[in-house]
Amino acid sequence: MRPIDAELLAGSALYREVVLAKLAHARESVWIATANVKAMYVEGKGGKFVPLLEVLDGLAARGVALRLLHAELPSRPFRAAFDARARLVKGGLELKVCPRVHFKAVVVDGAWVYLGSANLTGAGLGAKGDDVRNFEMGFVTEDFDVIDRTTALFDAVWNGAECRGCRLRAVCPDPILPSGAGQAKKQGRKQDRDAVRLGQSRRLRR
Repeated sequence: MRPIDAELLAGSALYREVVLAKLAHARESVWIATANVKAMYVEGKGGKFVPLLEVLDGLAARGVALRLLHAELPSRPFRAAFDARARLVKGGLELKVCPRVHFKAVVVDGAWVYLGSANLTGAGLGAKGDDVRNFEMGFVTEDFDVIDRTTALFDAVWNGAECRGCRLRAVCPDPILPSGAGQAKKQGRKQDRDAVRLGQSRRLRR
């Protein structure tokens, strides 16, 4: 073990620090890992509450690279709001699904990370009142090793490195790595054409 410089947060402090203070002001990238995804609101300019997707759309307009790794199909309101934002649909917000994802993380600019229990939902990281939000805890840090290990896991899942040996592949709704990857040359050009290209956003399945 080794000591790290970190801050433990709970309840609405998670929303204020993770979403308002860091995510909303990202300059280069935001990587989010969550089990559940729901439409959630956050405080915008002038104190007006706006959908998180509006904030993400603004980040995408500034060239911030956005990735969302999730375990379950996002809620219907989230999907409808996502489909209404052309910039996000066209790749401004990349989404990939893996049913084994249960870690919750937000990595901002590759230099700051949140790890904890809260999902990307209103009762988790959203602007819910203290009397209705979930009881959540997590810590935030700029520790290099914690960030490296978190991004390594995220990247391994995102790029399909974990797909080959996954025993849940048969029930996976959308495997990131195509079946038989690495054997494409032997199986002909058709599989090459049909194979999912890693690292690209894919539309949410209906």
